Amino acid sequence: NMKDEKSIILNETNFKEIMTLFKEVFEGEPWNHDWSNEKQLKEYIRENAGTYNALNYGLYKNGKMIAFSIGKINHYWEGTNYYIQWLGVSRKEQGKGTGSRFLQYIEEDIKKKGIRCFFLQTETDKQAYSFYKKLGFQEEGTPVSLYKIIDKQQND
Repeated sequence: NMKDEKSIILNETNFKEIMTLFKEVFEGEPWNHDWSNEKQLKEYIRENAGTYNALNYGLYKNGKMIAFSIGKINHYWEGTNYYIQWLGVSRKEQGKGTGSRFLQYIEEDIKKKGIRCFFLQTETDKQAYSFYKKLGFQEEGTPVSLYKIIDKQQND
């Protein structure tokens, strides 16, 4: 029920909840991330959700976090945008319009803050891609992610 839902801005006091939901969302299909190293996850959330100009949102249902957005405000030459680094919706809530409602709450809030657009990156072969396209997000250029492994050892 939507009236049991509440969207709030998150801060450091919510990092533990974000970690729990982040793990649940991204460890399974289609992402298959391995966040079993608790220290790595804690640092990762702190680095991304605690950065300069961080703006993080949580959607709660009956007091339990069911969605989160980790992002920040970017002042670009074209205007100020809300860069979403991670958006996750609890697996039990996926496919029920929860993500769409959550983004609507965020849109209303960032508009009040004078932010004129969203910016995010996702993989075209994941369902997240069609989710965003359905909500009116447009593609910009053809970004590519590059990486180079310099040490075969796994982080301890």
